[in-house]
Amino acid sequence: MTSIWNLPRIETQPLHTIREERPCAVLTGRRAWQAVGSMFELPIVVQAEPHTANVDFMDDLAQNLPPQVEVIYGIGGGLVADVAKYVGWKNEIPVVLVPTALSVDGFFTAIVAVRENKSVHYETTGPAEVVYIDWDVVSQAPANIRGTGIAEILSIVTGLLDWRYAAERNKNTPLERFKPWAAGLAAGIAQQAFKIAPGVGEGRVESLQNLLDLTCMEVRLTNQLGHNRPQEGSEQYFAYAMERKVSRIPYADLVGPGILISAALHGQDIGPIRATLNSAGIRLGQLRPDDMIETIKMLPEYVNEHKLPYSILHDLDPTSESAVELLEKTGLDVSGSRPL
Repeated sequence: MTSIWNLPRIETQPLHTIREERPCAVLTGRRAWQAVGSMFELPIVVQAEPHTANVDFMDDLAQNLPPQVEVIYGIGGGLVADVAKYVGWKNEIPVVLVPTALSVDGFFTAIVAVRENKSVHYETTGPAEVVYIDWDVVSQAPANIRGTGIAEILSIVTGLLDWRYAAERNKNTPLERFKPWAAGLAAGIAQQAFKIAPGVGEGRVESLQNLLDLTCMEVRLTNQLGHNRPQEGSEQYFAYAMERKVSRIPYADLVGPGILISAALHGQDIGPIRATLNSAGIRLGQLRPDDMIETIKMLPEYVNEHKLPYSILHDLDPTSESAVELLEKTGLDVSGSRPL
């Protein structure tokens, strides 16, 4: 059986107008709750602050959910959205998501990025029941997270390159075979990201609304295809591998450098991509150079070990010297001074 998932219902309204009568569990982050918690009047049974999407942690939360809870609220960023969807799925109860920033596309997907065995795999949970967006809240979020979901759109650039690369070598599975029409639609979505990035970085509501539209179109396309190949490739694999070396680094700060590294491997012009990431508020200097070099060197082994979809990384044979040269091509910091 093949399922083509829908988007959640999306409501744009002030958070203080949300009316909830069902007993709920609230999953949130400390900063998010400090910023918006006073705006809600929710019948809270239990509240928790997830710190990881590790499968054992999420299973424990799901198994210990009080039986009177009838709905899960995920308030904050991408981590709480994933954990909320997972816990709701495990308990067969609806999920409501309240993003405090448009930091990931996971608010709108039917899948959760589960951490297990030092890698990431996707669990199909179905989408949230509803996503509430308060533009005043989102536009006033810190610049380094409020619109960094644009990295999800820009990863289409390198995701398409890897998808085509795999097709040229006959490495795509039948389900993930390259479809020119889908690649064309995805490329059109990515092209718009270059146009809206400055407004996103400045917190303009119109630009953030455009980002929401593009994100929903990207999710609709991958839902229709039944896979993420147009939007996920070596840039995400770098982020997955790098994630093990850092603590609580926002997703965009991992995948942004990954996009530049992947684009450089594919021989692309780095300048426009880097400028777009910077203008959208994505930080490119949060990772230690030594960690990036070490990660690049182990990526071929990593993608094979975890059986990730075929990409240019599968044919990479990096040395320390070539990893340094790669970072220099991207403009990422190899000096230790983090100029970005």
